[in-house]
Order: sequence, then C-alpha cells, then structure tokens
Amino acid sequence: MFTGDDLPAREEPPMPRLLVVDDEASICFSMSEYFSLHGYKVDTATETDEAEKLVENTGYQVIIQDLRLGTNRDPDGLKIIKLAHERHPQTRIIVLTAYGSAEIEDEARRCGADAFLRKPKPLSQVAQVVQGLIESPAKQSPTHA
Repeated sequence: MFTGDDLPAREEPPMPRLLVVDDEASICFSMSEYFSLHGYKVDTATETDEAEKLVENTGYQVIIQDLRLGTNRDPDGLKIIKLAHERHPQTRIIVLTAYGSAEIEDEARRCGADAFLRKPKPLSQVAQVVQGLIESPAKQSPTHA
C-alpha cells in the first residue's frame, strides 16, 4: 500500500535529441541504430532540404553533419550549420566529412561548428565527441570577426 510518505516519482531526464545529416543512407542508418541504443532520440536526413526542415522545426542537442550532400562538389552542409547556429545557438555541431581541409575546417568553425572529424571514424569515437559536447557549455559567439 502506498502512502504520502513514499518517494515521489522521479522524472526521467529527456532523451538527448540528435540529428545525423549525411547523403550516405548507410551512415545515417548505422549512426541512428548506435545512438538510439545509447539513449538518444535520433533523426536523420540525407538531403539539404530535409535537414533544413528538421533544423527549423526541432531543437537538437547535437547535429552530426556531412559537408557534401549529393553529387555536387559544394560544401552545402555549411548552409545547414549556419541555419542551425542561427536558429538554435545552444545546439552543438559536429562536422563529419571525408573532404576535410584546413580552409574548410576554419570555414565550418566560423559558421558555428564545434568539432571537425574526418571519415572514417569509429562510432565509439564519434560518441565520445558527442558526449563531450553535451557535457560542456556551448561557447558564446565571438564579438569580433
């Protein structure tokens, strides 16, 4: 029999929300499976338009973003990084790409990326970066350009 002296029901902390944006469906699938098993609510997008709609309508703790989506050679992922940074400044953004260079890494960081990882990267290492970003406060935008 329960009485008023019993411990109050504890609310479970909300599941961290994660967005994976990559034009390779196999990467979206494997990351979704891995992070879902580790207690995350995961959305995936394989196209820029799909990712933009998700970013506009949902607040994510972390976005894992490829830079090049589709067959074009432009780093259109930068557009999504900018959008996410403008809409949800507290969202942490990880760039995961096979097309890294010092210049594109600098540009991604200027757009709001918090971490830059090169493919291929073991999921356990990506998860360590995700957890580290969730546990550390988001940096404030610099006042000087």
